[in-house]
Amino acid sequence: MSTLAHTMMTAARSADSGLAAPGELDRYPYAEAPADRSPIWDGVDADLGRVGRRATGSRGRGLHGQLVQQLGQMIVSGDLGADRPLVPEEIGQRFEVSRTVVRESLRVLEAKGLVSARPNVGTRVRPVSDWNLLDPDIIEWRAFGPQRDDQRRELTELRWTIEPLAARLAAGHGREDVQQRLSDMVEIMGHAMAQGDALTYSRADAEFHTLLIQLAGNRMLEHLSGIVSSALQVSGGPATGCDRPNEASLAHHARMVDALAAGDGAGAESAMRQLLTVHPEVERVVPAPREH
Repeated sequence: MSTLAHTMMTAARSADSGLAAPGELDRYPYAEAPADRSPIWDGVDADLGRVGRRATGSRGRGLHGQLVQQLGQMIVSGDLGADRPLVPEEIGQRFEVSRTVVRESLRVLEAKGLVSARPNVGTRVRPVSDWNLLDPDIIEWRAFGPQRDDQRRELTELRWTIEPLAARLAAGHGREDVQQRLSDMVEIMGHAMAQGDALTYSRADAEFHTLLIQLAGNRMLEHLSGIVSSALQVSGGPATGCDRPNEASLAHHARMVDALAAGDGAGAESAMRQLLTVHPEVERVVPAPREH
């Protein structure tokens, strides 16, 4: 095994960490809401009541990142519907965080198109038509919420638009350093599959596809590499050959590396199309691969 493969596999197995303990929460003494006012959080899962309680999906994010994660998930899932007012004081009380944490979290959500803040109106949830659907966080939240089927189908269709073209273009750029890195990723994937290490396999797979798009030499395509990475992370279903380690998927990745080394754009594109249709279920979403 190469040094790179050993390093990556070791890193993949290291445990995540970083949740703040409840005693470390930066609380702000908000005033009580009026008794006749119905808070927007009625009916929300009690486990959402304190940011520090939720470990899954928010490790290492810090209080600000965890609040963004939870509010974003609630908006995307529909728990906080369009035009719903978001009162900072209520959010601070519910999640036991400071005014600063709430304010910065709402700014992040505003940048993603999920909320809007206007004078004399306050902060409100925006309709889905205003969301930045290409934002990696929103992709993740949709993929694990009620819209999971639509999100994964849309991502698969988008990958079919981006990646075969990227593979063809990449064959025209003889950057040996990147091609070597692609070959290293295939090696890592092979070792990981032999050891049953799905986490290392998926990380090497994600890097392979990101590198391939970068090698294409098209800056607009390169800007979309994060979308492909997000798609690989949230795939979760039998939609493409990247969803789980298998011999066919590994072989198609290796074919792409060989085609790129030979400057064979048609061969690289064909290998990518074959990779995206390893599972027959995908033919309901995208056309069958065309050979060149």
